[in-house]
Amino acid sequence: MNLQRLSALIKKEFIHLVRDPRSLALAVAMPVILILLFGYALKMDLKDVPTVVWDDDGSPQSRELISLFDGSPYFDVVLNGKTLKDLEKAIDRGDALVGLAIPADFSEAILSGRAPRFQAVVDGSDATTARMASGYLSALAMAFSPKVAPSFRTPISLVSRSWFNEAMESTWTLVPGVIAIVMVVIAALLASTTIAKEWETGTMEQLISTPIRKGELLTAKIAPYLVIGLGDIALSVAAGRWLFGVPLRGNPALLFAAGTVFLLGSLLFGLQQSARLRSQLLASQVAVMASYVPTLLMSGYVFSIADMPMPLRWLTYVIPGRYFISILRGIYLKGVGLSVLWLDLAFLALYGALMAVLTAKAMRMKVD
Repeated sequence: MNLQRLSALIKKEFIHLVRDPRSLALAVAMPVILILLFGYALKMDLKDVPTVVWDDDGSPQSRELISLFDGSPYFDVVLNGKTLKDLEKAIDRGDALVGLAIPADFSEAILSGRAPRFQAVVDGSDATTARMASGYLSALAMAFSPKVAPSFRTPISLVSRSWFNEAMESTWTLVPGVIAIVMVVIAALLASTTIAKEWETGTMEQLISTPIRKGELLTAKIAPYLVIGLGDIALSVAAGRWLFGVPLRGNPALLFAAGTVFLLGSLLFGLQQSARLRSQLLASQVAVMASYVPTLLMSGYVFSIADMPMPLRWLTYVIPGRYFISILRGIYLKGVGLSVLWLDLAFLALYGALMAVLTAKAMRMKVD
């Protein structure tokens, strides 16, 4: 590898990138847009669920139950129905997702020493919210019993604590993973078109006729996007800290090292598609479908891998985003180091080496 030729090629690639304002703007603006979208729009916390109440008892005990629900951060009583039909209509119209129906003998049961009963109706058309709301409904119902009648208190007291994410904020889980999404977007939308552009404009034939080696061209093609990718990691870390308050408890150097390994593999995958397909549109589409979509849906970023069917669970082992997101959460939230994350990092390095070999074969140029 000739360093003089390599430096000239890298300079050429940076000049091409700077002269293409659309690609440069995409590389800078896309991370910001993704961070804001995933940080603010994609939330999996259950808060202020609109709730309708039908209180057929009207007693101090029933009002205390209603105030317990309305005072929690999870439910917001938006309507007090006069009849059961009002409750049904509110849920049918979508004005409320949860309905509480308190029967007329609610307080009488409490005063007579019997366990009171009331009904909670959840709109199951939104299965995720319904499942979470049902869990909170059960917890609040259990918390209500000791308030009105100590004899209802359960003999076992459970005190639970969430490690690493004490408030169980979904933002703390989602924001670190944005770094992985940003990396694959750069590879899918930018790196996947760079060699195809050379073929479409006819400049690749000129490069082939020069003494340039395969490794030199690959290194030069990767260099600008590697620099941009590392800058995007820094931007994502800063945005996560200052916009969303997500702590970085681990070693920042390890974060950037793991990001570099993952980014190299993603960029090489994009270059491979660009070299094989020789069409910017087709290469970017294939790269998006083969890297971005699996990373978003099957890496454990949004959906839990443990909840997937067994065939899909096995398939996730070949998705590099799975390992990188595990590393990100380990560094960000748990503060663990290489002694814990070495296996995930080894899989990423293996993926990068495999992509380097496949991309070199796809270049169809003479070997060093």
